[in-house]
Amino acid sequence: MRVLVAEDERRVAQALARGLRREGMAVDVAYDGAAALDKARLHPYDVVVLDRDLPLLHGDEVCRSLRADESASRVLMLTAAAGLDDLVGGLALGADDYLAKPFAFAELLARLRALARRSHPALPATLRSGDLELDPARHAVTRAGRPIELTPKEFAVLEALLEAGGAVISNDELVERVWDENADPFTNSVRMAVLRLRRKLGDPPVIETVKGAGYRV
Repeated sequence: MRVLVAEDERRVAQALARGLRREGMAVDVAYDGAAALDKARLHPYDVVVLDRDLPLLHGDEVCRSLRADESASRVLMLTAAAGLDDLVGGLALGADDYLAKPFAFAELLARLRALARRSHPALPATLRSGDLELDPARHAVTRAGRPIELTPKEFAVLEALLEAGGAVISNDELVERVWDENADPFTNSVRMAVLRLRRKLGDPPVIETVKGAGYRV
């Protein structure tokens, strides 16, 4: 999952980004509304976590612009105001969900995952290929019932491949979905992650390289 955190309080933004990255998400950060809109127009985010009270360009205007652009990104609006009028106003602008500050990180995470599921065709709760199973909610992978420990990036790569249901995912697509905007698209990060995955998942091999096209399970 790729997420944009648009929050002008830098400590809050950085704390959210660290927490979401630990969950295997690719996270970009914007500290003002203008930067948030630029990034959201450039990258295909699954969810934009949008603080309503942003400098330079108000969060309401960012949300309104994304909807005018017909962006596929889901918007989770954050606000210090918890009143019903604020909730209704935020949803009327086109936000998909609304969360009042302060909030528990676990609730934010659950809402993000729920919104991301709405961004794509319905998927089963547990992703499977043969004897391999991946449970996104529990962040767990097993093969033939044996738990497999993966890094957040390895988990995210495997999740993307399993979600594709046998379709080929290109190197560039994996970079867009799993790495943030600071990733160098010309590095071998994807190849190395796939190599580590193959080693950890064991035989028979699960991930196939399609020459000149990408990878599939």
